[in-house]
Amino acid sequence: MSAQLATIATLWRYPVKSMMGEELNASVINSNGVLGDRAFALLDNETQHVVSAKNPKKWPDLFACRAAYSASLQPDSLPAVLINLPDGQIVRSDDQQINAVLSQALSRSVTLKNNAAEQSTLEQYWPEFEGQAAEVSSEAVAADAPAGTFFDYATLHLLTTSSLEALNALYPEGRCEARRFRANIIVNTEGQSGFVENEWVGKTLKIGDSVRLLITDPCPRCVMPTLAQGDLPKDPAIFKKAIAQNNVHVPFAGKSLPSIGVYARVITTGIIKRGDQVQIE
Repeated sequence: MSAQLATIATLWRYPVKSMMGEELNASVINSNGVLGDRAFALLDNETQHVVSAKNPKKWPDLFACRAAYSASLQPDSLPAVLINLPDGQIVRSDDQQINAVLSQALSRSVTLKNNAAEQSTLEQYWPEFEGQAAEVSSEAVAADAPAGTFFDYATLHLLTTSSLEALNALYPEGRCEARRFRANIIVNTEGQSGFVENEWVGKTLKIGDSVRLLITDPCPRCVMPTLAQGDLPKDPAIFKKAIAQNNVHVPFAGKSLPSIGVYARVITTGIIKRGDQVQIE
């Protein structure tokens, strides 16, 4: 028998990969996770890499862009996305000039895509190797997600309030807020302490009436949580003073890495909403 673990605090969806997203009260969970999440991404026309904020030196303005759907979502079709650009301009994903507008805003030639090519890759900056040949590497996209998707690894990413509290206790001068970590599901684990989701790996979570998720791996962290996002300032110390203190074994990497939150694979689809019970089976 499963026991009550916690509740859903909030949900997040990111219509365009590596842009700011939208907070939700409820969502359909399908085989691709939160309906409409990372449905679009930009392609760097020069390198053919998927554009990612993981390489902030090349894409310093990505987190100054915000994406949200223009209408309610239906499982069989997605409406146009409204993209707020750093200068305040709003452009629609179905605008014929979308690629020219985005290219000008980001100072590089890009194309907005709604499906990924086979063996897509993105560029990731490694601050610990700055100045070396390994400073930027090419990483595969969607290793544990359906083909044609733009997820970094898996379709869903969960984070607990206990982990956020632990991070802030380790580094009280910083602002280790949920938004920095771009998780889809924030789980309220009030009354628990520490990085509780470390113990979920390999287990199944049931959310609400029907959704079931297999927790596959901790989520290794890169430079992204340290970058400025909205009113959150750039803060490189977040990695060393907080994130790096949770160094855990990551099965897909085969080694221990600084990690916050966990990745999940959808077993059973359905609808989840704020306040839904989360149970570990």
